[in-house]
Amino acid sequence: MTETAPLRTSADGTRPTKAAHYPDGARPTPNAPPKRTLLRGLLTTARPKQWVKNVLVVAAPAAAGQLLVPGALTRIALVFALFTACAAAVYLINDARDADADRAHPTKCHRPVAAGQVPVPVAYAVGGALAVLAPLAAARLTTPAVAALLTAYIGMQLAYCVSLKHVLVVDLVVVTTGFLMRAMVGGLALDIPLSRWFLITTGFGALFMVSAKRYSEAVQLAGTAGATRALLTEYTTGYLRFVWQLAAGVAVLGYCLWALEEGGVPDTSVLPWRQLSMVAFIVAILRYAVFADRGTAGEPEDVVLHDRALALIALAWLAMYGLAVANW
Repeated sequence: MTETAPLRTSADGTRPTKAAHYPDGARPTPNAPPKRTLLRGLLTTARPKQWVKNVLVVAAPAAAGQLLVPGALTRIALVFALFTACAAAVYLINDARDADADRAHPTKCHRPVAAGQVPVPVAYAVGGALAVLAPLAAARLTTPAVAALLTAYIGMQLAYCVSLKHVLVVDLVVVTTGFLMRAMVGGLALDIPLSRWFLITTGFGALFMVSAKRYSEAVQLAGTAGATRALLTEYTTGYLRFVWQLAAGVAVLGYCLWALEEGGVPDTSVLPWRQLSMVAFIVAILRYAVFADRGTAGEPEDVVLHDRALALIALAWLAMYGLAVANW
């Protein structure tokens, strides 16, 4: 029987770990990040969290009361997928183009393209393929208007990535227009006429959230030039505050004009839901403005989902808006 040498006890009375059980004394690193596959890296670069914004494709059909028309949901789901593919194409090409700059950024360096998980040529190739195939699929499966809008969206966003994001005011307009296009495409897919009040309210509501986000970034990252987008140093917080306040006012005005307009159709609902929905809409704008004023209005979906009061107000508004459209 072979004797086993006893483990020596260190000076503090503890026993050493059994490092000899690992080759060359190496230990596994418990917190080492797992290696991600190329496919997963591409999916991460496509920003799944941002896909929530594409739910806006239901806005026009819902506003017109056409969401439950036979076949409408299928076409809306198709348009949602196509718009998501277009947005993914832009993200892939943008990250490939900014790979070198992102590697020097404290947080963007972890993006799959900047980190080397997704090679730059692969990101360009996949992004380019999606940018071409999505509008072609739209032309074949939906209406020419949808294909034209998706093509315009990709062209505008790529121009933004290359140069427009460095132009004062124009950068706000481009991002806002992206939201407006999402809201329009559902109506174009179902051949629904787009109300002028719908376009005004949606456009300025989007500008309100975009400028509030820019304002929050400027407030939080003041004095840290180089750690954020360069254009923020060109804006003043006073100007960005003026923009989101102006946009909020116009959005409220446009919505109220829609709610007070009879449109030649007699209102036979039990309660004046159109007019009552103004209250919830205005309260929601005021609640969102609290976060904008504090400089904590980041991504719109994060603000809504993480504030219970705002989420409940939004649900109340949706309920009244739905009842108004259904004329109950």
